[in-house]
Amino acid sequence: MGFARRGIAAADGRDPRVHERFRAWLAAGLGGPVQRWLARPAPLRRQVAALLPGVRSVIMLATDHPAAALPAPPGRGRVASFAWGDDYHRLRRRRVNTLAEWGETQLPGCRTRGVVDSAPLAEREYAWLAGLGWFGKNTMLIDPRAGSHFLLTALLTTATLPTDDPVLVDHCGTCTACLDACPTGAFVAPRVLDAARCISALSIEERGMVPAELRSGMGDWVFGCDECQRVCPWTRLAPGSAEPAFQPRDGEPTLDLVAILRLDEEGFRSRFRGSPLLRAKRAGLLRSAAIALGNLAAPQAPLAAAVVAALTASLDDASPLVRAASAWALGRWHAAGATDASTALRSRLAREPDPAVRAELGAAAST
Repeated sequence: MGFARRGIAAADGRDPRVHERFRAWLAAGLGGPVQRWLARPAPLRRQVAALLPGVRSVIMLATDHPAAALPAPPGRGRVASFAWGDDYHRLRRRRVNTLAEWGETQLPGCRTRGVVDSAPLAEREYAWLAGLGWFGKNTMLIDPRAGSHFLLTALLTTATLPTDDPVLVDHCGTCTACLDACPTGAFVAPRVLDAARCISALSIEERGMVPAELRSGMGDWVFGCDECQRVCPWTRLAPGSAEPAFQPRDGEPTLDLVAILRLDEEGFRSRFRGSPLLRAKRAGLLRSAAIALGNLAAPQAPLAAAVVAALTASLDDASPLVRAASAWALGRWHAAGATDASTALRSRLAREPDPAVRAELGAAAST
């Protein structure tokens, strides 16, 4: 059915200490842009029977996707490798529903429920219990056979099935490559992520402006981030995927940042129809594209004229978020010596109605 690996865990086999660590993480406010989304159904995560009464077994399924991207050429932005192609939810939902139907014919009377990021289920913990990997220092589930470039799908069933053994060995050892590589310092400690500093959370889930101290760390990432996986020694075992739905659209895994800035709402929806990138919404993606263009600023940088022109045009965007990000980016180009950037900033400042955008314009013009 297209799944790469599977493991089975008992529905009641969870260690309550894992859930308590999750609750403590939330209580510390480390959820960042997804804090409220995770906290609201948190009690349901403790009891899997709330999702399927009578559940006895949880079948965890791994779906491999392409491995991490290398740095993008100047003027292009990187997308996390899981999001290069089409919406992965649809693909996995079709597969798990097919498996559920087959299982119910093999075991008449049993009931099933597939979960594809669609319910408050502790997928990563059940995948560990089912033997699909251990928790790495970057918080990812790492399979000793395949690294961490895979997506998790769960099939709950009322059938009692033979279970697999969890991976009890910490194969990370003394390695800290993932912790050291994070451009924004998002790891509070090994296996503790501050999502408010995570590029993936900021570029996909954050609906406001990225904090000023984190913008340069975003580099050329515009949707997601693969840095902590890219440097992991276990990534060398990642099998990748030939699944057409995961392959880069138009054969290119990176995005033309200037072209992205020119998209109106209709153009954005048309360009990314059926893509995971719709999750960021137009304003969020254009904000990240503007920040990436700001991080490109340097004396004698290639594409300077085209980039400054695109950012200048975006100062008139209907979205205050896009205007604010463009102002910050132009400030970077202004600091790098682009005189037309400073002219654009002063011109917009004289007529900008939004106080937050005015603050960004003023700060950018003074750099």
